[in-house]
Amino acid sequence: MFMTIVAAVVFIGLLFAGMAVGVILSNKPVKGSCGGLASLGMKQDCEICGGNDDECEENARKVNSEKAAALGKDVMKM
Repeated sequence: MFMTIVAAVVFIGLLFAGMAVGVILSNKPVKGSCGGLASLGMKQDCEICGGNDDECEENARKVNSEKAAALGKDVMKM
């Protein structure tokens, strides 16, 4: 009985780890399944894009490029 419980916990842990690796490797922002702010009528209140999806995408590209540049600088210090 104890081994069955241990095996189930290990199996579920591996499933969680696999999902986490998949999310990390896909390099996409995690999205809500119910529409997020838009479904609540609060899309205009977004502090980043103000409801403009193009601006939101541009901001994501800018942040990603800044992170990549910082990572490159860190690697060059080694």
